[in-house]
Amino acid sequence: MADQPIAKDPEKEKRKIKSVSKMKEIMTTYYIEAKTARETGKKVAWITSGGPVEFLIAMDVIPVYPENHGAMVGASKMGVDLCEKAEEMGYSRDLCSYARSDIACSVTNGGPIGGLPKPDFLVCCNNICGTVLKWYEVAARYYNVPLFILDTPFIHTEMSEASRKYVIAQTYEYIDFLEKQCGKKMDFDRMHEVSKLAVQGLRLWQEVLDTAAHKPAPMTAFDAFFHLALIVTLRGTKIAVDYYKQLRDEMNQRITDGIAMVPNEKYRLLWDNLPVWYRTKWLSDKFASHNACLVGDTYTSAWSGVMDLIDEDNFIETGAVAYSSVYINVSLDIMLETLKKLIKKYDVDGLVMHSNRSCKPYSLGQYDLQKLVMKELKLPTLIIEADMVDARSFSESQIETRIDAFMETLKS
Repeated sequence: MADQPIAKDPEKEKRKIKSVSKMKEIMTTYYIEAKTARETGKKVAWITSGGPVEFLIAMDVIPVYPENHGAMVGASKMGVDLCEKAEEMGYSRDLCSYARSDIACSVTNGGPIGGLPKPDFLVCCNNICGTVLKWYEVAARYYNVPLFILDTPFIHTEMSEASRKYVIAQTYEYIDFLEKQCGKKMDFDRMHEVSKLAVQGLRLWQEVLDTAAHKPAPMTAFDAFFHLALIVTLRGTKIAVDYYKQLRDEMNQRITDGIAMVPNEKYRLLWDNLPVWYRTKWLSDKFASHNACLVGDTYTSAWSGVMDLIDEDNFIETGAVAYSSVYINVSLDIMLETLKKLIKKYDVDGLVMHSNRSCKPYSLGQYDLQKLVMKELKLPTLIIEADMVDARSFSESQIETRIDAFMETLKS
C-alpha cells in the first residue's frame, strides 16, 4: 500500500504567515545577486549589522552582512561544525560564534549558501560590539581588501556635543572612502531618496512589531526574528518598503480575522538578547505549550528604536547620531528605560533574558537589569543560558526545567 500523505492541521495552516514565502524569494534573489556581482559589474561590501548601509545602497554597492549569514548558519544547525573548524584554526571558543562560523566559512566555502561572496571592501561600525573590529581586520587581511571603521562612542547618559561632531566627521570620511572605492562621486539626490526609503522602512517595521501589542498577538517575537532580515540587509530600498507594507497588512488582517499565533494566549512575555537561532521552533513551542506568547523583544526593535532621531532631510548628520544610539551602545540606565517602554507597550507578564555566551555587550549587564526590573516593576524574570549559534552551549533539559518553573510562578 502506497504511503498516504500526512493530513495537514487546518488550524496550524491558518496560523502560518503567508508573507514567509515572499521573504524567502527576496532573500534568495538578494544572495544570487551578491554572488554574481562581479559578472554584473557591481561591487560587494561586507558591513556590520549596525552599520550605515544607506550610503552603500546610494552608491549602488551590494551590502553583505556576515552577522546575518551567521544567523543563517545557526538556523541551519551548521554552527557547531563551523565553530569547531575556527577553533582548530586557533580562534578561542570564547569568541563570538558569528565571528567563528563566518571565519570558518571563508576558508571552507561552507555554510548554508556555500560561503559569502568575496568583498571588494569592508565597513565596520563598532556600535554593536568591539569584537567586530578584530573580526573585520581578520577578514580584511584574508581577502586583502580595504577596511573602513566607523567609531561610535559609548553613550552613558546622553550624547555629548563632542561625540556628535566626532561621529558626523567620520560619516563624511566614510563618504570619501566610498567615492575612492567606487571611483565615482556620491549622488546626494540619490542619497536623499535612499534615506527616505530607509526611514519609511523603519516606520513600517515598527508598525509590524506594534501589531503584537494586540491581544491576542497575531505574531510572536520568534516570527519577528525571521522577518527582521530585510530591515537589516535591504534597508533603504523599495523592496524592503513594499515587503513590510505587505507584512503589516497581513498582520492587521489576522487581527481582524481573530487569528492568534499562540492559541489560547494567556501569558505575554518579552525577550531580551539575540535569538537562539538553532532552537527558535523548540523554544516557541515550549512557551506556547504554557499558553505563553513572546510578544516583543529588545533585539528586533533595536533598528526602529532610534528612528525618531533621524531627520530624513539631514540623514548624513542625524543618522550618525542614531547609529551611535542603538540599544547595546548605551548604559544600563538607558537600557532599563527602553525595557520599561517595551514592557508597558506590550503589557507583558514576564521577561525572558537570553544570557548569550557569544554576545558580551548584550549579556554582561543582564543580571543587573533583572534585579532592577524585579525591584521597580515587580515583574517576574527568567534567565536562560545559551549561545546564538553554537549549540554546544545549549542544555535542553536545564532550560526546559527553568521554563517550566518560571511559568509555574506566573500561573500561581
